[in-house]
Amino acid sequence: MPFTAIKGTFHITGYSPDGDSIRFKAFDPANWSALDGKKVALNAKGHAQLRIEAIDTLETHYKNQHQPLQWADAAALRLFALLGIKNVVWNASHSKVISAEDGVEGFIVSRTTEENGRPVSYVFPASSGLQDGQILFLEKPLVRKSINFRLLREGLAYPTFYDGLFYDLRELFAAETKKARAKKIGVWSGDMSHKFMRINSLADITDRLVLLPKLFRRMVAYFEQNPVFDPIRFLQFVDALNERVLILSKLHFTHLEDVLEVNANGEIRLAEEPEGLVFLA
Repeated sequence: MPFTAIKGTFHITGYSPDGDSIRFKAFDPANWSALDGKKVALNAKGHAQLRIEAIDTLETHYKNQHQPLQWADAAALRLFALLGIKNVVWNASHSKVISAEDGVEGFIVSRTTEENGRPVSYVFPASSGLQDGQILFLEKPLVRKSINFRLLREGLAYPTFYDGLFYDLRELFAAETKKARAKKIGVWSGDMSHKFMRINSLADITDRLVLLPKLFRRMVAYFEQNPVFDPIRFLQFVDALNERVLILSKLHFTHLEDVLEVNANGEIRLAEEPEGLVFLA
């Protein structure tokens, strides 16, 4: 299925954006009908919440919790800068933007929505040379110009792949991830996802440990029900979520808890590098 380029404006004022989450208003709402999947969820302003494809940045406000803000904020600020959004002012709790020079023009390239009606999107600034309503087949040269790719290249995002991502583009993102990790830039300067971690409290994952946001979100949900982190009980908690995942190196379908490992010291880690996993929607 081909992709559709949709021109519009990006908005953050009054919202809680982060490095992989932003609102978009299409110039021509009829373009939304070109997308497969659920109907695009629009608010009263005609703004759609995007799901930026293939990347996941550190959380700034998930369930009123955040990951280490050095890299969580850096990803959001870089996204705004790449789009041309300036003079961003947050509220006191840093949970909502109260003013910004937003409404800047740009493009998304999408072919489908996800289960919540969010367009799964590649994001481009206005200077990308795309045309509104353009039908195209997404190839690597264009993807390299996307903000998705640039955030990953700069080490400000983790790769997080779902089964709708084409294999050649997945390989492109994976290769760029390995380059960023080798340079130890951005999150890769302190990433602990693939190393054994001792977690004693919620503060360990909000303030100290840099790890894959998907794993962080599961840990936050666990802490909502458990004041103390027990890695074995956490594996049981994740097991109950029944999240399926494909381990690419083994072509093995399994579940999220099976790619987590606990050692004899009670430390936990992600047993596979994140670019080696595909999460099944």
